[in-house]
Amino acid sequence: MQTLALYVGFGLVTASILCVGAIGFTLQFGISNLFNLAFGATMTAAAFIAYICNAAGLDIWASLVLGSLGAAALSYLLNRGIYLPFKKRTTSLFTLIMVTLGVGLVIQYGIEAIWGATDFSYTLGPGRSLHFAGMVVTTTQLIVIGIAVGAAVVMHLLLRYTRLGKAMRAVAVNERLARNCGIPVRIVADSTWVISGVLSGLAGVTLVMDVQTLNSSTGTEFFILIVAAAVLGGIGSPYGAMIGSIIIGVVAEVSAGFLNPAFKDITSFAILIVVLLLRPTGVIRSVASAKEVAR
Repeated sequence: MQTLALYVGFGLVTASILCVGAIGFTLQFGISNLFNLAFGATMTAAAFIAYICNAAGLDIWASLVLGSLGAAALSYLLNRGIYLPFKKRTTSLFTLIMVTLGVGLVIQYGIEAIWGATDFSYTLGPGRSLHFAGMVVTTTQLIVIGIAVGAAVVMHLLLRYTRLGKAMRAVAVNERLARNCGIPVRIVADSTWVISGVLSGLAGVTLVMDVQTLNSSTGTEFFILIVAAAVLGGIGSPYGAMIGSIIIGVVAEVSAGFLNPAFKDITSFAILIVVLLLRPTGVIRSVASAKEVAR
């Protein structure tokens, strides 16, 4: 039982990072019906921005903020400069997905061309281990969990109690009806891509803080789990993304601990396949069932 609790603790940390990333990814999909495969590369870009700031002498928390803001700017520019022009040409969904894949590869290999395939790490202050109910987490991991909880609470308040959040939900459900009701769809979409960019940046930097290594493919590799969590929860549903992240995060770490680290991704996708066979739109189907990718 003590060993199980230990791996569950690791799973909660992974689930926290997944939660932040999956919410950002599913917000993008909900607002634009675009399965953005460049999301992981955006995470990596944010992590490298934070690394540059950290190497220049800024502490990790200031670097975290700047990395997240950089990801927000990148996310906005990618949508406005690349994705929207393709959508205006009535490009098919499959072609748009291929465009996002290409954008992600350009970002990933652009980073590798500049920094090489070397592993980097942040300069973090010495932390201490905390023991609770058989789980062992460092102070840094505890802060990562706190960031995820804070992000989830902020997103809940935004979606439920602000005009922007209600507009985002309306556009996600029916963009044409929202536009006819006078909602500024373009402004809402831009705001959503900025917010999701901030979340991708938070996920990218906190991921490196947890695993302690950074290279050009760090975010892209972790993005596989983000997709699993988002689809499992119901693609397009932020609340489903939170649920899916907890399931995938804990299962991935427990299976890696008891079986083999190589089973980390395999087990997660095995659960995803079973759930999609039984409930194709995921745990929460409200948005996914209305999107083209769900048909």
